[in-house]
Amino acid sequence: MPIKVQSDLPAKEQLENENIFVMDEFRSLHQDIRPLKIVILNLMPLKEDTELQLLRCLSNTPLQIDVTFMMMKSHVAANTSANHLNQFYITFDDVKDHKYDGMIITGAPVEKMKYEEVDYWDELCQIFEWTKTNVTSTFHICWGAQAGLYYHYGLDKTILKTKLSGVYTQKVLNRKVPLVRGCDDIFLCPHSRHTEVPADKIHACSEIEVLAESDEAGVFLCMAKNGRQIFVMGHSEYDRMTLDQEYKRDLAKGLTDVEMPVNYYPDNDPDKRPLLTWRSASDLIYSNWLNYYVYQETPYSLD
Repeated sequence: MPIKVQSDLPAKEQLENENIFVMDEFRSLHQDIRPLKIVILNLMPLKEDTELQLLRCLSNTPLQIDVTFMMMKSHVAANTSANHLNQFYITFDDVKDHKYDGMIITGAPVEKMKYEEVDYWDELCQIFEWTKTNVTSTFHICWGAQAGLYYHYGLDKTILKTKLSGVYTQKVLNRKVPLVRGCDDIFLCPHSRHTEVPADKIHACSEIEVLAESDEAGVFLCMAKNGRQIFVMGHSEYDRMTLDQEYKRDLAKGLTDVEMPVNYYPDNDPDKRPLLTWRSASDLIYSNWLNYYVYQETPYSLD
């Protein structure tokens, strides 16, 4: 949240030079406050797990959040009960005539398919286009980020030889950008994917700014320069045991392109409880997104 000070306070200029958000009395008096309307397009198969993970990430802010969950009308979810979906989820038809302060588009287990082969791709393209006019800022995660980069900027993905899985060090490239404000120079985040958008393609796109990157895992965090579209290649929302569950699930399926998650199990022993090493950075990024790119940018009257 911003710091409110008198407009002529000498420290105000220094704080602004340090890129700290300071609000003077005039702006404070003219701010209207209401709950932020956030819609989450949940493409993950275990929807209830993802709901819990994302709600945890959104909870570490004094802002009041009004969350709506959305599913694809053109896809039948096989791993979540119809009762749960009917009770707690809506479709694009229900939201397309409304505006939202923010949107989250999750990952999906369809990485190895070409985008156009995904059964809900046409519907997702409609949603991508809708966000340009009806959402103040959209936060894309993993496959959702790759698909967003492909739709908005034509950046295609490549398939990795082995699944990228583990907890990787990310280096902040521009500390003055509000999305990474307060982050350490390096921080940790889980990745879990079979594909990537090559870093050189992202860096070469003049409309995209890369904010954090890993030597091993490539670009982690980037965004359109106006902050309307934000792309996170990892899974900062993951719980402590999510990578463990995915790894043991993949082994049970007999997959051959899967290796033990790196920098995850103590002593590389899958029987040992993993350390949770990314939660503080994750909470900070979500809080920064909600504050600087949603709350501070969205109009009081969405309509």
